[in-house]
Amino acid sequence: MTSSTLADFLLPTGFECPRPAAVLREGSAVLEAGRYAWRAAGERRARRATPYAAREVSRHGDPVILVPGFLAGDGTLALMARALRAQGFRTYRSQIHANVGCTLNAAAQLETRLESIAMRRGSRVQVVGHSLGGMLARGIAVRRPDLVSNIVTMGSPMLAPGAHHRSLAASVDLLVRLSRAGVPGLMSEECVAGSCARQSFGESRQPLAAGVGFTAIYSRRDGIVDWRACVDPTAHAVEVTASHLGMAFDPRVIDVVSDSLLRSSDVSALEVDCGESA
Repeated sequence: MTSSTLADFLLPTGFECPRPAAVLREGSAVLEAGRYAWRAAGERRARRATPYAAREVSRHGDPVILVPGFLAGDGTLALMARALRAQGFRTYRSQIHANVGCTLNAAAQLETRLESIAMRRGSRVQVVGHSLGGMLARGIAVRRPDLVSNIVTMGSPMLAPGAHHRSLAASVDLLVRLSRAGVPGLMSEECVAGSCARQSFGESRQPLAAGVGFTAIYSRRDGIVDWRACVDPTAHAVEVTASHLGMAFDPRVIDVVSDSLLRSSDVSALEVDCGESA
């Protein structure tokens, strides 16, 4: 069952909302958080055992911005950001405190943030997005390939944004009702059923420009969205075993994200070297 306010085109034929009991699979997020803590503790021990002069980590290519999912803020990706920084990536916050507003406004805010980072670093930016954050990344990469070199989506139902659990549908309905009541800064009916929703969905389906990498991470254990909606045919799809929430901090998912970022950095470095040689 979908949200009563959600447009039908956001749930195309062939996709469906997870069953009510599917959300129980999200309980594995506790184990995934423990897995992160275990690895982090091991890395701290290894770092303490390494001479100070040998601790320096080499920096990798393009900067990385992390974009949170629906109802979430930058803090939900803090553990992933910490792990990526330890590997040599320059990470940046999206400056989204709570992803509950109009998707077009959120995309415009994120685009401005990307412009600032790209100008500061003198390079394009890699974007890692969780759930709704990945859909925002996909749309911006379509519009601004001059700003984005690579996107990595995690549990982002780009093919069917409406294929989500009833708990999310209830949250969407509540935000729309509050917006109708005059509360500012929240998703309105236009964002889930009108021109705003149609534009956002349309942009997320357009092809990416050549030179923009795309990795889509999905999990069949996802209890929040239909995993099939996360497998964009234009992306390098990677399956993981994690809950929807756990994708934000499971070290196995972080490894996949890191691999994608490294591949993109290597390609960018090669392009620079070829340009200088020419």
